[in-house]
Amino acid sequence: MSRLYRLPVSLRARLQKRSLFKVISGLSNFNSASVEMISWAASQGGADLVDIACDPDLVRLAIKTSKLPVCVSSVEPDLFPNAVAAGAAMVEIGNFDTFYPEGRIFTAKDVLSLAFKTRELLPEVFLSVTVPHVLPLDQQGQLALDLVTAGVDLIQTEGGTSSRPFSTGLQGLVEKAVPTLAATNAIVDALRSEECFIPVMTASGITAVTAPMAIASGASGVGVGSLINRLDNQLAMVAAVRSLRTALIDQSLITV
Repeated sequence: MSRLYRLPVSLRARLQKRSLFKVISGLSNFNSASVEMISWAASQGGADLVDIACDPDLVRLAIKTSKLPVCVSSVEPDLFPNAVAAGAAMVEIGNFDTFYPEGRIFTAKDVLSLAFKTRELLPEVFLSVTVPHVLPLDQQGQLALDLVTAGVDLIQTEGGTSSRPFSTGLQGLVEKAVPTLAATNAIVDALRSEECFIPVMTASGITAVTAPMAIASGASGVGVGSLINRLDNQLAMVAAVRSLRTALIDQSLITV
């Protein structure tokens, strides 16, 4: 049976409707107060999934606070089993944006190695892997295909840190999302060309304006982090989450 059916019913339904919405607290955010606040806002605003740093205590906290399924993110596969034992519904290799300012770059070989090790450790757990945006688009597509062969269940894009928007307002928001939208198109096309119909999630630089563009590009959902987790109060976070939820629901009515 596909590992998709090991996900909570709510997540499977959203993937089928291509409207999954993940709120990301940050791979390197181990601040329990911050994770608690973001998890609560995600729940109150209508998100489907909370993506947090890979720590068992944070998993338990996020589940208790949000009552939502939890995804844990890391680039250290050995950390995943304890987080899954604590209740994480899925695991994510990446997103890598946080490492680029440190000069740490992940090659396709690196990502495949992490995927194989994670699948070896957790053969039955739903696995998502980010494709590094530093790769040319054709290589991103090929890596996505190789990851499917390695047993990956969902492909995630990134690209927000590489964008250089020149405009303000709506045009600036679109420019910010261009790299991750381009990656989504390239990866979806590569997967479809080989009849690999696994879900793709667009993340990094996405807003309520560009979330529908991600779905139109072939994504089954979006992951949003800094737009929410950098806000300084819960009410603003909830408002941002609700805005994105509404944008995705409206788009699903068109695309499904």
